[in-house]
Amino acid sequence: MRHSRVLIIDDSVTIRAMVEELLARHGNAHTIATASDGDMARALIREFRPTVITLDLNMPGIDGLALLDELRDQPHAPIVVVSSATTDGSAATKEALAHGADACFDKSKIVTEASRFIRVLKRASIKKLRLPASSGQRR
Repeated sequence: MRHSRVLIIDDSVTIRAMVEELLARHGNAHTIATASDGDMARALIREFRPTVITLDLNMPGIDGLALLDELRDQPHAPIVVVSSATTDGSAATKEALAHGADACFDKSKIVTEASRFIRVLKRASIKKLRLPASSGQRR
């Protein structure tokens, strides 16, 4: 992935550290910010202006789905939901996509499928860049 500003939103310090480490090993230089809850994420989205966001669904306070709903009609970076609930074809995956996620990834596979995780982040970024401003789709 070219130089990106990645915002990692997860209440688990372990997951935040894992994603940071993967980005450091599998890509060009990245500027990374982390948030442990939805309220902190709101502020960082405005200030940090990320080019891609990873988002957990289950967090204290505002959860991932509520944050997706807030961002649905606002210009923002692509959002990849990273959750243990978002396994392939799961109800949680379908729900996250319906709420505006650009992609989903099973949190339990971050380490074992690190290259695939990085590809998912890249594809979400590229897809978002190709959407025309007047497409009527969420940006």
